[in-house]
Amino acid sequence: MGVKMKTQNKITKNTTLAEILEYPKASEILSKFNFPCLTCPMAALEISTLKIGVVAEKYNIDLDACLEELNKIIE
Repeated sequence: MGVKMKTQNKITKNTTLAEILEYPKASEILSKFNFPCLTCPMAALEISTLKIGVVAEKYNIDLDACLEELNKIIE
């Protein structure tokens, strides 16, 4: 059985990018879906408040598919 980084049961559209990035492999998944926030200098200042759902909507990212993959890594 693996060790969980957090006690969160599920990543949702309201989960911040900072919370998501605490999980191993999360940055790989966000990169796969082309989240620009990972390389944006301004986002680095706001990452603790940026919610994945807001970013996905702004950049036309398939949120459902991304959440599905992210939630697989925290199971």
